[in-house]
Amino acid sequence: MVDEGSADQRLRAVVALAQALATSPSPHAAVRAGARRARLAMDGSFAAISQWERETGRLRVLVNDGELAPGEEAEPADESYSVHDFPEIAEFLHGTWARGGEPYAWVESADAAGSSPGGPSWGRATALRRRGRGSCVVAPLVLHGKAWGELYVARDPRQPAFGRADADFATVLAALVAAGIAQTERLAEVRRLAFTDPLTGLGNRRAVDVRLDEALERHRADGTVVSLVVCDINGLKRVNDLLGHAVGDRLLERFGSLLSLSGARLPGSLAARLGGDEFCIVAVGQGADDVVAAADELCVRAAELDIGEGVACGVASTGDPIGPVRSARRLFRLADAASYRAKALRADHPVVAGREGPDDPVVRLTESPPTPPPTERRTFRRP
Repeated sequence: MVDEGSADQRLRAVVALAQALATSPSPHAAVRAGARRARLAMDGSFAAISQWERETGRLRVLVNDGELAPGEEAEPADESYSVHDFPEIAEFLHGTWARGGEPYAWVESADAAGSSPGGPSWGRATALRRRGRGSCVVAPLVLHGKAWGELYVARDPRQPAFGRADADFATVLAALVAAGIAQTERLAEVRRLAFTDPLTGLGNRRAVDVRLDEALERHRADGTVVSLVVCDINGLKRVNDLLGHAVGDRLLERFGSLLSLSGARLPGSLAARLGGDEFCIVAVGQGADDVVAAADELCVRAAELDIGEGVACGVASTGDPIGPVRSARRLFRLADAASYRAKALRADHPVVAGREGPDDPVVRLTESPPTPPPTERRTFRRP
Protein backbone atom coordinates (compact mmCIF):
# COMPACT_ATOMS: atom_id res chain seq x y z
CA MET A 1 0.00 0.00 0.00
CA VAL A 2 1.38 3.44 -0.95
CA ASP A 3 0.44 6.35 1.36
CA GLU A 4 -0.75 9.71 0.03
CA GLY A 5 2.63 11.38 0.51
CA SER A 6 4.40 8.62 -1.37
CA ALA A 7 1.80 8.77 -4.13
CA ASP A 8 2.43 12.50 -4.61
CA GLN A 9 6.16 11.93 -4.63
CA ARG A 10 5.81 9.21 -7.26
CA LEU A 11 3.57 11.40 -9.38
CA ARG A 12 6.21 14.12 -9.34
CA ALA A 13 8.82 11.52 -10.26
CA VAL A 14 6.72 10.40 -13.23
CA VAL A 15 6.36 13.99 -14.43
CA ALA A 16 10.11 14.56 -14.07
CA LEU A 17 10.84 11.39 -16.06
CA ALA A 18 8.39 12.38 -18.81
CA GLN A 19 9.94 15.85 -19.07
CA ALA A 20 13.48 14.46 -19.23
CA LEU A 21 12.50 12.03 -21.98
CA ALA A 22 10.63 14.71 -23.94
CA THR A 23 13.75 16.88 -24.09
CA SER A 24 16.17 14.07 -24.96
CA PRO A 25 17.77 14.82 -28.35
CA SER A 26 18.65 11.21 -29.22
CA PRO A 27 17.81 7.60 -28.30
CA HIS A 28 21.02 7.33 -26.27
CA ALA A 29 20.17 10.51 -24.36
CA ALA A 30 16.72 9.05 -23.66
CA VAL A 31 18.33 5.89 -22.31
CA ARG A 32 20.59 7.92 -20.00
CA ALA A 33 17.72 10.10 -18.79
CA GLY A 34 15.48 7.05 -18.32
CA ALA A 35 18.00 5.20 -16.16
CA ARG A 36 18.75 8.19 -13.96
CA ARG A 37 15.17 9.32 -13.47
CA ALA A 38 13.92 5.77 -12.85
CA ARG A 39 16.61 5.27 -10.18
CA LEU A 40 15.61 8.50 -8.43
CA ALA A 41 11.91 7.69 -8.69
CA MET A 42 12.45 4.23 -7.19
CA ASP A 43 14.83 5.51 -4.51
CA GLY A 44 17.39 3.08 -5.86
CA SER A 45 21.13 3.12 -5.44
CA PHE A 46 21.77 1.86 -8.99
CA ALA A 47 19.95 1.57 -12.29
CA ALA A 48 20.75 0.17 -15.72
CA ILE A 49 19.06 -0.10 -19.07
CA SER A 50 19.96 -3.01 -21.31
CA GLN A 51 18.96 -3.92 -24.85
CA TRP A 52 18.09 -7.44 -25.89
CA GLU A 53 20.14 -8.43 -28.94
CA ARG A 54 18.17 -11.31 -30.36
CA GLU A 55 20.77 -12.23 -32.97
CA THR A 56 23.40 -12.84 -30.29
CA GLY A 57 21.08 -13.87 -27.44
CA ARG A 58 22.56 -11.28 -25.10
CA LEU A 59 21.43 -8.40 -22.92
CA ARG A 60 23.76 -5.51 -23.77
CA VAL A 61 24.10 -2.86 -21.09
CA LEU A 62 23.73 0.61 -22.59
CA VAL A 63 24.04 2.72 -19.45
CA ASN A 64 24.71 2.31 -15.71
CA ASP A 65 23.66 5.02 -13.28
CA GLY A 66 24.22 5.60 -9.57
CA GLU A 67 26.62 3.75 -7.28
CA LEU A 68 28.78 1.64 -9.58
CA ALA A 69 30.38 -1.62 -8.42
CA PRO A 70 34.02 -2.41 -9.30
CA GLY A 71 34.30 -3.03 -13.03
CA GLU A 72 31.08 -1.20 -13.91
CA GLU A 73 31.19 1.85 -16.17
CA ALA A 74 28.58 4.57 -16.68
CA GLU A 75 28.55 3.94 -20.43
CA PRO A 76 30.19 0.56 -20.94
CA ALA A 77 31.84 -0.14 -24.26
CA ASP A 78 31.17 -3.88 -24.06
CA GLU A 79 29.14 -5.14 -21.10
CA SER A 80 26.67 -7.86 -21.97
CA TYR A 81 25.18 -10.99 -20.47
CA SER A 82 23.83 -14.15 -22.02
CA VAL A 83 20.06 -14.37 -21.85
CA HIS A 84 20.67 -18.01 -20.98
CA ASP A 85 21.85 -16.78 -17.55
CA PHE A 86 18.61 -14.83 -17.08
CA PRO A 87 16.05 -16.97 -18.93
CA GLU A 88 13.09 -15.34 -17.22
CA ILE A 89 13.35 -12.27 -19.47
CA ALA A 90 12.94 -14.28 -22.68
CA GLU A 91 10.56 -16.88 -21.27
CA PHE A 92 8.39 -14.23 -19.65
CA LEU A 93 8.22 -12.04 -22.72
CA HIS A 94 7.39 -14.87 -25.09
CA GLY A 95 5.35 -16.98 -22.68
CA THR A 96 3.27 -14.55 -20.67
CA TRP A 97 2.52 -12.20 -23.56
CA ALA A 98 1.66 -15.05 -25.88
CA ARG A 99 -1.04 -16.09 -23.41
CA GLY A 100 -2.52 -12.59 -23.45
CA GLY A 101 -0.73 -11.20 -20.40
CA GLU A 102 0.66 -7.70 -20.01
CA PRO A 103 4.30 -6.75 -19.41
CA TYR A 104 4.94 -6.17 -15.73
CA ALA A 105 7.97 -5.85 -13.51
CA TRP A 106 9.18 -8.31 -10.90
CA VAL A 107 11.38 -8.21 -7.84
CA GLU A 108 14.55 -10.16 -7.06
CA SER A 109 16.54 -10.28 -3.84
CA ALA A 110 20.03 -11.36 -2.91
CA ASP A 111 18.67 -14.28 -0.87
CA ALA A 112 16.99 -15.64 -4.07
CA ALA A 113 13.55 -15.26 -2.50
CA GLY A 114 12.29 -12.92 -5.16
CA SER A 115 9.17 -13.02 -7.27
CA SER A 116 10.43 -13.36 -10.83
CA PRO A 117 8.19 -15.09 -13.37
CA GLY A 118 8.45 -18.80 -12.82
CA GLY A 119 10.26 -18.36 -9.49
CA PRO A 120 13.43 -16.63 -8.29
CA SER A 121 16.34 -16.12 -10.66
CA TRP A 122 19.54 -17.58 -9.22
CA GLY A 123 21.54 -15.68 -11.85
CA ARG A 124 20.24 -12.33 -10.67
CA ALA A 125 20.52 -13.25 -7.00
CA THR A 126 24.17 -14.17 -7.53
CA ALA A 127 24.79 -10.90 -9.38
CA LEU A 128 23.18 -8.91 -6.54
CA ARG A 129 25.39 -10.55 -3.91
CA ARG A 130 28.53 -10.19 -6.02
CA ARG A 131 27.96 -6.45 -6.38
CA GLY A 132 26.90 -5.80 -2.81
CA ARG A 133 23.25 -5.07 -3.58
CA GLY A 134 20.25 -6.23 -1.64
CA SER A 135 17.31 -6.28 -4.04
CA CYS A 136 16.34 -5.23 -7.52
CA VAL A 137 13.29 -4.72 -9.66
CA VAL A 138 13.34 -5.73 -13.32
CA ALA A 139 10.89 -4.20 -15.80
CA PRO A 140 10.62 -5.20 -19.47
CA LEU A 141 10.95 -2.42 -22.05
CA VAL A 142 8.58 -2.86 -24.98
CA LEU A 143 8.94 -0.89 -28.23
CA HIS A 144 6.49 -1.19 -31.13
CA GLY A 145 4.91 -4.25 -29.53
CA LYS A 146 8.18 -6.16 -29.24
CA ALA A 147 10.50 -6.87 -26.34
CA TRP A 148 13.39 -4.40 -26.61
CA GLY A 149 15.24 -4.81 -23.32
CA GLU A 150 14.91 -4.16 -19.61
CA LEU A 151 15.01 -1.48 -16.95
CA TYR A 152 16.87 -2.65 -13.84
CA VAL A 153 16.86 -0.73 -10.55
CA ALA A 154 18.66 -1.96 -7.42
CA ARG A 155 18.96 -0.98 -3.78
CA ASP A 156 21.81 -1.70 -1.43
CA PRO A 157 21.25 -4.02 1.58
CA ARG A 158 20.81 -1.08 3.97
CA GLN A 159 17.66 0.04 2.15
CA PRO A 160 14.22 -1.59 2.37
CA ALA A 161 13.84 -4.40 -0.14
CA PHE A 162 11.61 -3.78 -3.12
CA GLY A 163 8.06 -5.09 -2.90
CA ARG A 164 5.07 -5.68 -5.15
CA ALA A 165 4.00 -2.02 -5.09
CA ASP A 166 7.51 -1.06 -6.25
CA ALA A 167 7.27 -3.54 -9.12
CA ASP A 168 3.93 -2.05 -10.20
CA PHE A 169 5.45 1.44 -10.14
CA ALA A 170 8.48 0.21 -12.11
CA THR A 171 6.08 -1.12 -14.75
CA VAL A 172 4.74 2.41 -15.23
CA LEU A 173 8.25 3.88 -15.39
CA ALA A 174 9.36 1.26 -17.91
CA ALA A 175 6.40 2.08 -20.16
CA LEU A 176 7.37 5.77 -20.07
CA VAL A 177 11.03 5.01 -20.79
CA ALA A 178 10.09 2.74 -23.70
CA ALA A 179 7.81 5.42 -25.16
CA GLY A 180 10.59 8.00 -24.82
CA ILE A 181 13.14 5.77 -26.56
CA ALA A 182 10.67 4.97 -29.35
CA GLN A 183 9.91 8.65 -29.87
CA THR A 184 13.57 9.66 -30.09
CA GLU A 185 14.26 6.74 -32.44
CA ARG A 186 11.49 7.96 -34.75
CA LEU A 187 12.83 11.51 -34.64
CA ALA A 188 16.37 10.26 -35.29
CA GLU A 189 15.10 8.30 -38.29
CA VAL A 190 13.28 11.36 -39.63
CA ARG A 191 16.45 13.42 -39.26
CA ARG A 192 18.49 10.68 -40.92
CA LEU A 193 16.13 10.54 -43.88
CA ALA A 194 16.10 14.33 -44.14
CA PHE A 195 19.89 14.41 -44.45
CA THR A 196 20.50 11.20 -46.42
CA ASP A 197 20.49 10.39 -50.12
CA PRO A 198 18.14 7.41 -50.49
CA LEU A 199 20.03 5.72 -53.35
CA THR A 200 23.58 5.79 -52.03
CA GLY A 201 23.08 6.22 -48.28
CA LEU A 202 25.48 9.18 -48.37
CA GLY A 203 24.63 12.63 -47.07
CA ASN A 204 22.48 14.86 -49.28
CA ARG A 205 22.71 18.53 -50.27
CA ARG A 206 20.96 19.63 -47.07
CA ALA A 207 23.55 17.78 -44.98
CA VAL A 208 26.35 19.43 -46.97
CA ASP A 209 24.90 22.91 -46.49
CA VAL A 210 24.60 22.41 -42.73
CA ARG A 211 28.12 20.96 -42.40
CA LEU A 212 29.70 23.69 -44.51
CA ASP A 213 27.95 26.50 -42.62
CA GLU A 214 29.16 25.07 -39.31
CA ALA A 215 32.68 24.48 -40.65
CA LEU A 216 33.03 27.99 -42.05
CA GLU A 217 31.96 29.45 -38.71
CA ARG A 218 34.94 27.62 -37.20
CA HIS A 219 37.15 28.83 -40.04
CA ARG A 220 36.19 32.43 -39.38
CA ALA A 221 36.65 31.99 -35.63
CA ASP A 222 40.00 30.19 -35.48
CA GLY A 223 41.24 29.55 -39.02
CA THR A 224 40.23 25.87 -39.17
CA VAL A 225 40.95 24.55 -42.67
CA VAL A 226 37.79 23.71 -44.61
CA SER A 227 38.01 21.83 -47.90
CA LEU A 228 35.46 20.84 -50.50
CA VAL A 229 35.91 18.13 -53.13
CA VAL A 230 33.34 18.19 -55.93
CA CYS A 231 33.09 15.21 -58.27
CA ASP A 232 31.18 14.73 -61.50
CA ILE A 233 30.85 11.15 -62.80
CA ASN A 234 31.85 10.94 -66.44
CA GLY A 235 29.66 9.01 -68.83
CA LEU A 236 26.59 8.44 -66.63
CA LYS A 237 24.18 9.59 -69.36
CA ARG A 238 25.79 7.20 -71.84
CA VAL A 239 25.44 4.33 -69.36
CA ASN A 240 21.77 5.19 -68.81
CA ASP A 241 21.09 5.43 -72.55
CA LEU A 242 22.91 2.26 -73.58
CA LEU A 243 22.55 -0.03 -70.56
CA GLY A 244 19.50 1.32 -68.76
CA HIS A 245 18.87 3.34 -65.64
CA ALA A 246 19.21 0.30 -63.37
CA VAL A 247 22.85 -0.02 -64.43
CA GLY A 248 23.24 3.76 -64.08
CA ASP A 249 21.94 3.53 -60.52
CA ARG A 250 24.43 0.76 -59.85
CA LEU A 251 27.22 3.04 -61.07
CA LEU A 252 26.03 5.78 -58.71
CA GLU A 253 25.93 3.34 -55.80
CA ARG A 254 29.38 1.93 -56.56
CA PHE A 255 30.88 5.38 -56.91
CA GLY A 256 29.20 6.37 -53.65
CA SER A 257 30.99 3.48 -51.94
CA LEU A 258 34.32 4.63 -53.40
CA LEU A 259 33.63 8.17 -52.21
CA SER A 260 32.94 6.91 -48.70
CA LEU A 261 36.12 4.84 -48.80
CA SER A 262 38.27 7.79 -49.83
CA GLY A 263 36.52 10.10 -47.36
CA ALA A 264 37.44 7.68 -44.59
CA ARG A 265 41.04 8.89 -45.00
CA LEU A 266 39.84 12.25 -43.67
CA PRO A 267 38.45 11.76 -40.14
CA GLY A 268 35.28 13.72 -39.52
CA SER A 269 34.59 14.32 -43.21
CA LEU A 270 31.18 14.12 -44.86
CA ALA A 271 30.70 12.20 -48.11
CA ALA A 272 27.55 13.27 -49.96
CA ARG A 273 25.62 13.13 -53.19
CA LEU A 274 24.61 16.59 -54.34
CA GLY A 275 22.19 15.27 -56.94
CA GLY A 276 22.30 13.55 -60.33
CA ASP A 277 25.91 12.60 -61.06
CA GLU A 278 27.45 15.16 -58.68
CA PHE A 279 29.08 14.13 -55.41
CA CYS A 280 31.28 15.84 -52.85
CA ILE A 281 33.39 15.48 -49.72
CA VAL A 282 33.43 18.14 -47.01
CA ALA A 283 36.60 17.93 -44.91
CA VAL A 284 37.15 19.99 -41.77
CA GLY A 285 40.46 20.37 -39.96
CA GLN A 286 42.46 18.31 -42.45
CA GLY A 287 45.47 19.63 -44.35
CA ALA A 288 44.84 20.60 -47.97
CA ASP A 289 47.46 18.10 -49.17
CA ASP A 290 45.68 15.26 -47.33
CA VAL A 291 42.40 16.22 -48.98
CA VAL A 292 44.03 16.30 -52.42
CA ALA A 293 45.58 12.87 -51.79
CA ALA A 294 42.15 11.45 -50.91
CA ALA A 295 40.66 13.01 -54.05
CA ASP A 296 43.49 11.60 -56.15
CA GLU A 297 42.85 8.12 -54.74
CA LEU A 298 39.19 8.53 -55.63
CA CYS A 299 40.03 9.40 -59.24
CA VAL A 300 42.23 6.31 -59.55
CA ARG A 301 39.59 4.00 -58.09
CA ALA A 302 36.80 5.49 -60.24
CA ALA A 303 38.86 4.96 -63.40
CA GLU A 304 39.09 1.25 -62.52
CA LEU A 305 35.32 0.72 -62.46
CA ASP A 306 34.05 -1.54 -65.23
CA ILE A 307 31.25 0.91 -66.06
CA GLY A 308 31.40 4.67 -66.51
CA GLU A 309 34.33 6.75 -67.66
CA GLY A 310 35.95 7.81 -64.43
CA VAL A 311 35.31 11.07 -62.63
CA ALA A 312 36.12 14.77 -62.97
CA CYS A 313 37.26 16.03 -59.61
CA GLY A 314 37.84 19.56 -58.31
CA VAL A 315 39.18 20.64 -54.92
CA ALA A 316 38.92 23.98 -53.14
CA SER A 317 40.51 24.43 -49.71
CA THR A 318 40.99 27.37 -47.40
CA GLY A 319 44.46 25.90 -46.87
CA ASP A 320 45.39 26.95 -50.40
CA PRO A 321 45.83 30.49 -51.83
CA ILE A 322 42.25 31.01 -52.99
CA GLY A 323 41.55 34.30 -51.24
CA PRO A 324 39.11 34.90 -48.41
CA VAL A 325 36.23 32.43 -48.11
CA ARG A 326 33.36 34.08 -46.28
CA SER A 327 30.57 31.84 -47.48
CA ALA A 328 29.84 28.29 -48.58
CA ARG A 329 28.77 29.72 -51.93
CA ARG A 330 32.32 30.88 -52.71
CA LEU A 331 33.86 27.55 -51.74
CA PHE A 332 31.32 25.77 -53.94
CA ARG A 333 32.05 28.09 -56.87
CA LEU A 334 35.77 27.38 -56.59
CA ALA A 335 35.33 23.60 -56.29
CA ASP A 336 32.79 23.57 -59.14
CA ALA A 337 35.11 25.60 -61.37
CA ALA A 338 37.96 23.20 -60.60
CA SER A 339 35.71 20.26 -61.45
CA TYR A 340 34.66 21.89 -64.75
CA ARG A 341 38.32 22.44 -65.61
CA ALA A 342 39.12 18.81 -64.80
CA LYS A 343 36.32 17.68 -67.12
CA ALA A 344 37.42 20.03 -69.91
CA LEU A 345 41.03 18.79 -69.64
CA ARG A 346 39.87 15.14 -69.32
CA ALA A 347 42.18 15.09 -66.31
CA ASP A 348 42.68 11.76 -64.56
CA HIS A 349 43.69 13.57 -61.36
CA PRO A 350 41.95 16.33 -59.37
CA VAL A 351 42.29 19.97 -60.33
CA VAL A 352 43.02 22.06 -57.24
CA ALA A 353 41.98 25.69 -57.02
CA GLY A 354 44.79 28.14 -56.31
CA ARG A 355 47.73 25.89 -57.20
CA GLU A 356 48.61 27.28 -60.62
CA GLY A 357 50.27 30.48 -59.49
CA PRO A 358 49.05 34.05 -59.06
CA ASP A 359 47.01 33.85 -62.27
CA ASP A 360 45.30 30.56 -61.34
CA PRO A 361 42.61 29.93 -63.99
CA VAL A 362 40.12 28.47 -61.51
CA VAL A 363 40.35 31.42 -59.11
CA ARG A 364 40.28 33.84 -62.05
CA LEU A 365 37.12 32.22 -63.40
CA THR A 366 35.27 32.50 -60.11
CA GLU A 367 36.33 36.11 -59.62
CA SER A 368 35.25 37.21 -63.09
CA PRO A 369 31.93 39.04 -63.10
CA PRO A 370 29.16 36.89 -64.54
CA THR A 371 28.28 37.54 -68.16
CA PRO A 372 24.99 39.43 -68.23
CA PRO A 373 22.19 37.77 -70.18
CA PRO A 374 21.50 39.26 -73.61
CA THR A 375 18.96 42.03 -73.51
CA GLU A 376 16.03 42.07 -75.86
CA ARG A 377 16.04 45.07 -78.21
CA ARG A 378 12.73 46.47 -79.26
CA THR A 379 12.02 49.21 -81.77
CA PHE A 380 9.13 51.48 -80.93
CA ARG A 381 7.55 53.16 -83.85
CA ARG A 382 6.08 56.59 -83.32
CA PRO A 383 2.44 56.85 -84.19
